[in-house]
Amino acid sequence: MSRIAHGAIPSPNIWHTPQVYELENRAVDPDGAADAAMREIRPRDGAVVLDIGCGTGYHLPALAAESARVIGVEPHGDLVKLALRRCAGLAGVEVHRATAQSLPVPDASVDVVIARWAYFFGPGCEPGLRELDRVVRRGGAAFVVDLDATRGDFGRWFQRTVPGYNPTAVETFWTRQGWLRRPLDLRMSFERRADLEAVLRIEFTPEVAAEAIKETPGLEVAYPNVLRWRTY
Repeated sequence: MSRIAHGAIPSPNIWHTPQVYELENRAVDPDGAADAAMREIRPRDGAVVLDIGCGTGYHLPALAAESARVIGVEPHGDLVKLALRRCAGLAGVEVHRATAQSLPVPDASVDVVIARWAYFFGPGCEPGLRELDRVVRRGGAAFVVDLDATRGDFGRWFQRTVPGYNPTAVETFWTRQGWLRRPLDLRMSFERRADLEAVLRIEFTPEVAAEAIKETPGLEVAYPNVLRWRTY
């Protein structure tokens, strides 16, 4: 059996360097702004929460602390093993090797869905959005946390690394799908300079990463994001 679930969209960073991506997860949004914004729209207390593209399960324990049940979905088998190890002994947490376009949950069984920096590029996501229509029950909400490539140095570096990315097309896609948006002014804060530089190297091409490192003094980098959501 393949380690990768059929139909998965490869991730250029966490799939190849999960240890460095762990540093990134620890550094991103120390203020908890993204989670606070999502809770304001749809609280998770007593909810069934689905984390799409959960990776090594970094966010699953925190979600489990405030939810009735948490389901992590990740297409990369090696990352699923790490997520299962991280959540061993936690009640109400399960992790599956699966994709956003084929979710392993029954119809109308989930209250909150979160896709954080995963499966978020707009056009091409229609199969995953159809699955959300199937699995989210009335009163639920789905959230996508995404880099805002139109703002700041991080957005500029991203667009140079992924020149085929079209922010206008992405915005048009989500608007037509009926999703709402809110800008998030997040930041990454690191304990060591070496960790910051390692994260920039997995996010961008070598040339762009070298420039980003040179342009970023200290231990922090601004990380402009956008929160997208739909209620059901």
